[in-house]
Amino acid sequence: MSTFYRFISRTGVYYLLTLSLSGNALGADATSTEGAIRQYTFAWPYLPDGEMAPRGGSTQGEKVQLDESAGQAWLALREPGLPAKERDRRAILAMAGPYRASFDFIETVGFNEGYRPGPPYQSWGTEFVYVVADEPNFISLQHIMVLRVSHADGEPAEPVVVKHWRQDWHYQSRDMHVFVGHREWVRRTLSRGESRGKWLQSVYQVDDSPRYAALGSWEHSTNFSSWTSNETWRPLPRREFSVRDDYEVLIGTNRHTITPTGWVQEEHNLKTALDETGSITQVLARENGLARYERIVDFDWRPGDDYWQRTGPFWAVVREIWRDYAANNKQFKVAKIANGMPLVFAMFGLADTLTGSTFDASTARVEIEKTIAPYVTP
Repeated sequence: MSTFYRFISRTGVYYLLTLSLSGNALGADATSTEGAIRQYTFAWPYLPDGEMAPRGGSTQGEKVQLDESAGQAWLALREPGLPAKERDRRAILAMAGPYRASFDFIETVGFNEGYRPGPPYQSWGTEFVYVVADEPNFISLQHIMVLRVSHADGEPAEPVVVKHWRQDWHYQSRDMHVFVGHREWVRRTLSRGESRGKWLQSVYQVDDSPRYAALGSWEHSTNFSSWTSNETWRPLPRREFSVRDDYEVLIGTNRHTITPTGWVQEEHNLKTALDETGSITQVLARENGLARYERIVDFDWRPGDDYWQRTGPFWAVVREIWRDYAANNKQFKVAKIANGMPLVFAMFGLADTLTGSTFDASTARVEIEKTIAPYVTP
């Protein structure tokens, strides 16, 4: 079974969920036998059968059609004679569009005596990446999932819409808030030399609270465009904090690479424990991750379009509040739960309550600030 985190809204049911690949998930041609062992062999070929079977469930998705032709964004990126910054911008914008997304993570090295790897992780989603802002020095991309889960009889269930993560890209930014562990973010000011020619990628949670920021450079050649980050500290992702409590931070690098039919994000992480002061006490394991975004066609994105059109003005106010808070505070902490309510549920519930044909940004800002306040401390 997949894990669903849900709440009921006045207009329907919205979910935060983890779904995993299995059999013909998302339209793969292969089939699987019920209960068959799925064994990862990369780096761990000699463990007992089944011990490295990926966790995450067995939910299957509706079959999709891949677009195997080189996309217009890819072709525009290959145009000769582009200025370096414009080629970078086109690479970032090439990540927008309709995708089948798959996520794979596996521990490859352990650093403690008696170490045994945790099971690998797999999940999937059908995800549209919207361009929220396209300015000369700033691009914002919002990920929205529209999931059509197949029942046991193969029939698709009603689509589930999930507002997913957001990535903001700033050119030559000299201001960033870095994650330092224990739910705390601290402002760092970069020198002109540090930021010259580079792009700062800031990643935000599904509720638009901060996750991490990373500085890096784009590299382009004839048929290759890739951005590589500096080493960055990040909070545990949902796939980990729901099952692990033996470490506090992921320390690693990201690489975004554009392909003719989509893009991929590679992660190389160290799972790291901290003491109460935020100092490293031990590194448990190294983890490799790959998120693969493959462009699809003839998929009905209308539920996601409708959701984003209805709630987009609300989330714009949320983004503005977080920007103001970061600008006015050198450091702050963000709690996951306050008064027994996870921040993500509070924000999604508020999004549903305040949006509609008569949305008022001023009224919404008051309610959003009041809702966020118990979770944030300077």
